[in-house]
Amino acid sequence: MPNQESENASTLTPEQRLTPASFDVLRACIVTIPDVETVRECVAYENAHQNREPILRVLAQQAAKVRDES
Repeated sequence: MPNQESENASTLTPEQRLTPASFDVLRACIVTIPDVETVRECVAYENAHQNREPILRVLAQQAAKVRDES
């Protein structure tokens, strides 16, 4: 039986992941990204909308983590 939290984490859109006002909530949304493609989508969304350097750094860290785990 799949873990519902994992399913929900992978179905969030980049907008849903990157719009929380709290940096802690944003970080939590980012560290639950399960694959590099989703990280890329989030980076594209962030670049097109707010382009916040701290968020882009966390996304880069998550991409590296996902690649290392693969």
